[in-house]
Amino acid sequence: MSLYPYMPLFIVFGVFAFVFVITLFRSIRVVSNKTALIVERLGRYSRTLEAGFHVLVPFFDRVRYHQTLKEQSIDVPAQDCFTKDNVRVRVDGVLYLQVMDPKKASYGIRDYRYATVLLAQTTMRSVIGQLELDNTFEARDQINVQVVKAVDEASDPWGVKVTRYEIQNIKVSESIMDAMEAQMKAEREKRAEIARSLGEMETKINLSKAAYEEAVNRSQGELQRMVNEAEGEATEIVSVAKATAEGIRAVAASVTTEGGERAANLRLSENWIDAIGGIAKDGSRVIVSADLTNLPELTAKAARMIAGGA
Repeated sequence: MSLYPYMPLFIVFGVFAFVFVITLFRSIRVVSNKTALIVERLGRYSRTLEAGFHVLVPFFDRVRYHQTLKEQSIDVPAQDCFTKDNVRVRVDGVLYLQVMDPKKASYGIRDYRYATVLLAQTTMRSVIGQLELDNTFEARDQINVQVVKAVDEASDPWGVKVTRYEIQNIKVSESIMDAMEAQMKAEREKRAEIARSLGEMETKINLSKAAYEEAVNRSQGELQRMVNEAEGEATEIVSVAKATAEGIRAVAASVTTEGGERAANLRLSENWIDAIGGIAKDGSRVIVSADLTNLPELTAKAARMIAGGA
């Protein structure tokens, strides 16, 4: 019995079996970590497959979208922006985002990456337009924060979280750059001149303080010297007075003893003679009629002569 008449049937059955096997293998899906698959059943959303082993219903289920859950970096192309003082600058940057809801990212918008870049550029132009040129270079962190806040709020319905935005370059025209360099040079020279004047002022202040301290120290030393000299003279006067008093007391005590009066008269005579000799040395002419036997009268006369000569 020949099988030739059944050959077409075998071929159809073989093709059907082959397609069924291929479809069965394709219904087996192993999803890697940080990846999500969006499954549609008969054209409608069915479920989201996360990391692990999954089996789809053949001929009914279909993987429609692949979404990565990793953080992504997207280059934001350079664009021309105008500052508050009407200066054109060219700004580019890098945007970092992450898919938080794979279903919204698949059905909320056609291409969330492209839409996020356009939104970042629009927000950048708006933020730059609120700043003057000088503040633009200094306010990079402020610009980044404002762009992230605006883009993140707008992309929330898409299931996308914007984590950060970083400005890469801010470029201006050559003429503006030359003007900025001249301004910076003038500013540096101004700061140098101020620093130099402050240094000279500090030097003069220090010199005046040193002169003041020197004058105070010198006056205090002079005052202390005068005090010491005065104390020395006072001590000397007290010592001389004490010695004189002791001498007087000794003379008074010796007069009361035997022969003390004669010794005192002799001492007075010697002093009288010394006084007369001193007057003679000065060239004075003195005529004295003296009776050396009358010592008290002679002493009194000598005293009167000395007082008159003085």
